[in-house]
Amino acid sequence: MKRNFLNFKSFAILLLALGLMTSCSSDDSSPSPEPDGETPTDPDPEEEEEARWITIAGAQMGENPGDGNGGTLIYSVSSTDAKDPSVSIDPFNNGFTVPSNRTARLQASEDGNTIFNISYAGDTGGNYTKYKVEGGQTFTQEGTNVSIEPYVGSAPRWIKLFDGDQTGAAVYVSTEHVIDDNGTAEDATDDTYVRTEATMGIVTLDLVNSQIIEFQEHSVPLTEEEESNGYYISRIDMPTLNAAGDKLYIGARLSKVDPATVESDREGAILGSKTIVLDYPSLTNPTVITSTVGHGNTNGYRSINAFEYNGDVYQANQGDPEGSHILKIGADNQYDDSYVFNLDDALGVEEAYILAWRPAANGKAVLAYRHAGSAEGAAGAQGFFALVDLNAQTATLIDEIPYDPDFYLFQYQGFAVDGNEIYLTQAPVGQDGNIYVVDTETGLVTKGAELVNATGSHFIGAW
Repeated sequence: MKRNFLNFKSFAILLLALGLMTSCSSDDSSPSPEPDGETPTDPDPEEEEEARWITIAGAQMGENPGDGNGGTLIYSVSSTDAKDPSVSIDPFNNGFTVPSNRTARLQASEDGNTIFNISYAGDTGGNYTKYKVEGGQTFTQEGTNVSIEPYVGSAPRWIKLFDGDQTGAAVYVSTEHVIDDNGTAEDATDDTYVRTEATMGIVTLDLVNSQIIEFQEHSVPLTEEEESNGYYISRIDMPTLNAAGDKLYIGARLSKVDPATVESDREGAILGSKTIVLDYPSLTNPTVITSTVGHGNTNGYRSINAFEYNGDVYQANQGDPEGSHILKIGADNQYDDSYVFNLDDALGVEEAYILAWRPAANGKAVLAYRHAGSAEGAAGAQGFFALVDLNAQTATLIDEIPYDPDFYLFQYQGFAVDGNEIYLTQAPVGQDGNIYVVDTETGLVTKGAELVNATGSHFIGAW
């Protein structure tokens, strides 16, 4: 029989983890007896280790199934209950509504005890808030709101840097076609296209004290040849800090116009994957590096697209004509083109497209993807999960997870990492599903708590 989770068990586990289940007087080192005469025991170390919160997020339907435009609801359970298939989680009826006009962009602290949010679009777009995770639908706001809208707009692309939950970074890029050096593209019929100016803005945010740290704007040019052929950086996202903590990498998407007409050109060659490199924390001295291994974009979409591991940064690319790659940026802040990890080859598919991914500390990751053979479902192409090894450069379909044509992962955002275990959500659009827990070291997959869905809605991850 399924049981609805009422949060009592998780609350008790949390109290155990905090060591609050024992009571001592200030002048007596011996434990006070319980009413029945028994002496309380110390918390079980294994229970302490299990007391991590796992927060599940669901995106509600707006006008169309799977669009996620109806807002975001979150609900938290203990890691013990997340692994228990008799637990039932229903965020769409019982969850906490995260402030956001559309799908919220969520981040979590490394221990799972805090959720960070920056509202996306609408009147509150660009507002940063953080919440203490207390189980179930209880998320208590901590600190004050701060708006980054004046710096990066009301629909910011932002990420939490991996610096001990201290800093967030948000970015934007604006573009303008340059005609005869100083004109605009509106009446360009008789004019000469010169290039497209891409202006990048970046702001860093103190997550602890809820205040702006630094803001910089830069022009981000490509090579003269690339620009004369109509290429420019049209979108940026997913800032990632290097191991030394002195450089920030920002993923980029390239677009192209036809220089003769200044109209969008989708038939041009796809250039090598590019990343913007900035000095950190000053956010100055931008340069652009280019991969000769991967082609296509590195900005990702809703989830973190690059991670530091073992001194290097590993980055996914999208839209690569040879299938998505995981690329490597070395400690010298350049692409390591000796590292070749192609998902088509590793998975035996065509046109693999990395939708989201997350490594554990051992260099093994869970990766969400689609490919040319994906069925077309209610909201888009069917998604799959793979277990990836960055060192061995291997990827294997996780076939213990059920797949459905309506299993849609394009908007997937988060994986919860607890040691070598990675928590993920599985549920087709509008259908119930489950949490699954992948032990990245052994490959063991555990089917966990039931996820109760709502019409047209879908789950976007675990934190």
